Amino acid sequence: MNYLTSIGSYAIMVREVFRKPTKWGIMKSLILKEIDELIYGSMGIIIFISFFIGGVVAIQTALNITSPFIPRNLIGFATRQSVILEFAPTFTSIIMAGKVGSYITSSIGTMRVTEQIDALEIMGVNSLNYLVFPKIVAMMLYPFVIAIAMYIGIFGGWVAGVFGGFSSSADFVEGIQLDFIPFHVTYSFIKSIVFAFIIATVPSYHGYYMKGGALEVGKASTVSFVWTSVVIILLNYVLTQLMLG
Repeated sequence: MNYLTSIGSYAIMVREVFRKPTKWGIMKSLILKEIDELIYGSMGIIIFISFFIGGVVAIQTALNITSPFIPRNLIGFATRQSVILEFAPTFTSIIMAGKVGSYITSSIGTMRVTEQIDALEIMGVNSLNYLVFPKIVAMMLYPFVIAIAMYIGIFGGWVAGVFGGFSSSADFVEGIQLDFIPFHVTYSFIKSIVFAFIIATVPSYHGYYMKGGALEVGKASTVSFVWTSVVIILLNYVLTQLMLG
């Protein structure tokens, strides 16, 4: 019953986010601020992780090719498939749920504890639209982050494969081009948009409706990360089944 109540409260929150919008002049500055903090501020860690994940995938694939009859271009092929289909959209989203989600929950939760949200309501401002809508709009740029993660991940695999002596550059590039299906990229971008909405709204829900003091802000951040990750994993299964199954 508690889960159903939480889902109902979450749905109501999402509906309220799009009602009674804040003036565009104010909203524009809020959106630009969130883009800087949520998207641009996350690029460093995403590039770092993507590079080494791609490298690890290439090395593990190379080490598991024991038969001389298996072509070496399989290393590039496996790296491309792993990075585009799963590691870039899903693994990166889990990282973002920790980094961005915790920030969102703690920032909104702190405003709740210090009664800043109550002040917004007293002034006649739709606090959900003011606080959550800019985050949703900013996270709609998330597919661009995923595109960079794909490129860096495959590049990391190329560096590890070529400079590690596991594959020649020609074989690796041939593997990247082998049986390429453009819809796989579309599938990853669709997943990333759904995950972006979850990363923006689930942590906002936990921050907005939290009760207590400063200690509860930390607890809410932990709970929001867990639930955001769970929802992302479940939706990853559902979307994969719908689009690729």
